Amino acid sequence: MKEYKAWVQNGFLGLLLIAIFVGLGIVLLINTYVMLGIVSLVISVILLSGMTIVQPNQALVVTFFGRYVGTIRDNGMSLTLPFSMRKQVSLRVRNFNSIKLKVNDIEGNPIEIAAVVVFRVIDSAKAMYDVDKYEQFVEIQSETALRHVASKYPYDLFHDTGFSLRGNSEEISRELGRELQERLSLAGVEVMEARLTHLAYSTEIASAMLQRQQASAIISARTMIVEGAVGMVQMAIAQIEQDGTIHLDEERKAAMINNLLVAIVSDRSASPIINTSSLY
Repeated sequence: MKEYKAWVQNGFLGLLLIAIFVGLGIVLLINTYVMLGIVSLVISVILLSGMTIVQPNQALVVTFFGRYVGTIRDNGMSLTLPFSMRKQVSLRVRNFNSIKLKVNDIEGNPIEIAAVVVFRVIDSAKAMYDVDKYEQFVEIQSETALRHVASKYPYDLFHDTGFSLRGNSEEISRELGRELQERLSLAGVEVMEARLTHLAYSTEIASAMLQRQQASAIISARTMIVEGAVGMVQMAIAQIEQDGTIHLDEERKAAMINNLLVAIVSDRSASPIINTSSLY
């Protein structure tokens, strides 16, 4: 199916023709031209059956004895084929909020995920005749696409490089939108936006994963501290040797490096110890 424009005329012209045939029929009946008067009234009834009104951002899909004959998108009152069936399709932008789905990411971790899909109908014929109840079709396909995308990526990255659901939300949203468009084009629907609205570990593993994230953050912080401490110790020793005021042998240099690293890397304040053995 593909949408095309139905035969349509100005509605006010249709009202004028109906008024003319009604008036003509009454005049003919009064003047004893019964058959002509009845024919005129029947024509007015036929024209009246073709009158329709289209609201803004709405479309009317017209069928004539089971055959699709076009779509009316012009707002206002119109005259179309008499005795035709007209079904209304909304062309407005709509939102669909999925429920919280429980799926497994690519590593097998159970997660909770939800998304919002912004869409609109661009082909009323496909939406009406190619699928059964296109609103339900959008809901089911949106949840199916969300499950498929969520199962392709890990919730979070700890060691490997690549995409993750939490760290690459923009890329995941774009991929979800592309997959939804492929699925929903059959129903004549345009996906304008698709974004994640909820993402979390399932309750049964949430505490364990929180501990893993905390451990990973501590390791990263410690790594940064150690790298900075090594650089500071190297700079201190290089500056002492450059000044030449103090000569450090290998043993004293090793002791100094040990003391500086302990003082910098430790998460507690350093407590200096004064050697008083030389006073006695």
